[in-house]
Amino acid sequence: MGDEQVRVFEDARARLQAIAYRMLGTVADAEDAVQDTFVRWSGADHAGVREPAAWLTRVLTNVCLNRLTSARARREEYVGPWLPEPILTGSEANGHTGRTDSALTTVAERESVSMAMLVVLERLTPPERAVFVLREAFGYPHVEIAAMLGVTEAYSQQLHSRARRHVADGRARFTTSPQQARRITERFLAAARGGDQDALRSLFVDDVVAWADGGGRTTAARKPIRGADRVARYLGWMSRDIPGVGVHVVELNGGPGLVATLDDVPALAVSLHLVEGAIADIYLIANPDKLTRLALPAM
Repeated sequence: MGDEQVRVFEDARARLQAIAYRMLGTVADAEDAVQDTFVRWSGADHAGVREPAAWLTRVLTNVCLNRLTSARARREEYVGPWLPEPILTGSEANGHTGRTDSALTTVAERESVSMAMLVVLERLTPPERAVFVLREAFGYPHVEIAAMLGVTEAYSQQLHSRARRHVADGRARFTTSPQQARRITERFLAAARGGDQDALRSLFVDDVVAWADGGGRTTAARKPIRGADRVARYLGWMSRDIPGVGVHVVELNGGPGLVATLDDVPALAVSLHLVEGAIADIYLIANPDKLTRLALPAM
């Protein structure tokens, strides 16, 4: 493979990585999918490829579809709730190898990579997820999506319609400004660290849900905690004074989040899903395998 073909692939790498992360939910799986695509590109008949970007996206999409099918089987055996791998998307991510996006400047961009959206996407079939990601997050027309998936344009539209209904039912829409979301995140942190359960409850919707992903590697609730009172009590452990623990407010998956470190090593990521100025879902990722790319710059 010549230098020109390598350059073409490297120019597309960031976009391919961003697509793969939204489809697969972890940086590691996304990187593997991009690498598989590179291997196929290296063995392709480049003279016969009229549109390299479209070719690479089609191959990546099909690699992701195959990986999603096998991932579903693995996740059925996962210990406790399975949550996507959190990523840094703000200034904290600059120069970080685990970054899967450039600056997220629009509501649609932030929403497409949010923890709440990625959790909802887990409920879709692999083809529905592929169509939704390509259409909603990257603006591909259905005629191109259909060619990538080897289906008719009408069927691509049908998959997209079904996916949008599932997403609408999953309350994943952003309804809170980034500035308000950060203020609520800071209030949440102060209340949780101070053990103020009344203040916590005042930030929650009545049917708030806390999801914890320890993957069997660390202590975490194995079932979702539901209801404002129960979630406030469950978060009591956040008020413990543990030597070496630091908590930082960062941009996580397109919105304000928290990263707790133990002796400067990430030990917990917290993402809040806000609906109309209140916390509807709390995602706590403690599985150390999902925190390795979450290294923070010096504070």
